[in-house]
Amino acid sequence: MEIPAQGITAPAAVYEIAGRRFEIGSRGFADAIADAHAGHQRPRCLCQAEGVEMYVARLGEGYIVKRMPDTGSHHASDCPSYEPPAEVSGLGQVLGSAITEDPDTGETTLKLDFPLSKMPGGSQMPPTGGDSDSVTSDGTKLSLRGLLHYLWDQAELTRWHPGFAGKRTWATVRRHLLQAADHKLARGDALRNRLYVPEPFSIAEREAINARRLAQWQHAVGVPGKAQHLMLLIGEVKEIVPARYGFKAVVKHMPDQAFAIDEQLYRRLGRRFERELALWGASDDIHLVTIATFGVGRAGVPAIQELCLMPVTRQWLPVADGFEKQLLDRLVGETRCFVKGLHYNLGRGDRIASAVLTDCEGPAPMLLIGPADADESSPGPENGAAGVAPIWTWRRSGEPMPPLPLPRIHSPRTAPTQAEQASRTARAG
Repeated sequence: MEIPAQGITAPAAVYEIAGRRFEIGSRGFADAIADAHAGHQRPRCLCQAEGVEMYVARLGEGYIVKRMPDTGSHHASDCPSYEPPAEVSGLGQVLGSAITEDPDTGETTLKLDFPLSKMPGGSQMPPTGGDSDSVTSDGTKLSLRGLLHYLWDQAELTRWHPGFAGKRTWATVRRHLLQAADHKLARGDALRNRLYVPEPFSIAEREAINARRLAQWQHAVGVPGKAQHLMLLIGEVKEIVPARYGFKAVVKHMPDQAFAIDEQLYRRLGRRFERELALWGASDDIHLVTIATFGVGRAGVPAIQELCLMPVTRQWLPVADGFEKQLLDRLVGETRCFVKGLHYNLGRGDRIASAVLTDCEGPAPMLLIGPADADESSPGPENGAAGVAPIWTWRRSGEPMPPLPLPRIHSPRTAPTQAEQASRTARAG
C-alpha cells in the first residue's frame, strides 16, 4: 500500500493475537505473528466489534497477516483488509475455480486459459483477449485480461485514497505488481519467474538495467527442436507502429528494445481493441497498459504471441470507457476513497459495480453505470449477495451524473503514522 501524504492517512489495521492487541509495525508485532504461525493460531482483525479471523503466512524470513479467502467483504469498509464482495465484479466468477488460495501455505494457484509455451514450427496466432475470445472463459481458467485484473487487484492498484495523490508512479506500480506476483503459482511454476515489468529507465543505470533484463529473458530464448518458454510482460505502451519488417510495440522505460508483432496480430489488435485505442488516443491523461506473452528469438528480439490492452487513468486506475473515466475523475477530484471494480473474464455486457465507496457510513455503496434502457430484471451485482449494499446508478444515456453518496465525517478508527504505514509489508492479502 502506498504511503499517504502527511495528515491524510488510511485507518490502521489492529489485530488481536493470543489475547493481546497489536497495530501493524508496533512493538512486539513481528514476534507475535511469528508465534501465531508456529502455534497455528488465527489472529482476528478488530475492524468489526466481533472481529474477523485472519491467518499468518510466511514471507521470506518473516511473516505476514492475510485475510482468509473470500472474507474481504466481512471487514469494515475503511479497513485495509476490506475488499468488495466478489459478486459485484468479475472476481466472483473465477474465485475458487481459476483462483485457489491455500491458507496453510500462503500460496495461490492460478489456472490459465492461455499457453506459456510455444511449440517449434508452429505459426501460433492466439486470441488477443476480448468478448470474442479469451474473456468468454467459463470461469474455471483466467484469461489474459483476467490475470491482469487479478494482479492489479492484488497489487491494490484498484484502491484509491486522497493521500495517494502524486505518489503513484511507475516505480510504485512496478513494485506492487511484483509483490502481488509473489506466492502465486501458474502451470506448476512461480508466476514471479515468468513476469517481466520494466524498471524505471535511467540513463546512468542503462547498462545495468539492460543486463538484468537480458538475464531474466534467458528463460524465454528459443532452443531448436524444443518447446519455447514464454514470459509475461506488463508495461505501459508508448506506441504500436509499423517496423522495417512487420510491426513493433514500443514500451515505456525500454528505449533500447521494442517487441515484434506480426501483421496478422496487428490487424486483429486494431479491431479487437478499437474502443481502448480510441480512449487512449483521445485523452492525454490516459495510460495504456499491456499484458502480453512473448518469446525471445535467437537474435535476441522479443516477439509478442498474445496480448491485451487496458486503459488506466493518470492515477493508474483501470477504466473501461469514457463514462468510467468521468466517474473516476469526479471521485478523485472530490477526494473520495473507493475501490475500482474489474471485469476479469466477464464480457462487456455483464454488469459490475464500476466502483465501491469505502468512506461512507454503514455498508459500502456500489456505483453502477448503465444505459438509460437497461433491463432492471436482468442479473447484476445488485441482485446478488451484495443486495444489502446501497446502490448508486448513473443512466449515462439519459441523465447527468447524479450526486454521489456523502462520505462519513470522521473515521471511527485510529489512523497510523507514516512510519507504521511504511512498515506495512504485512499487507492483509
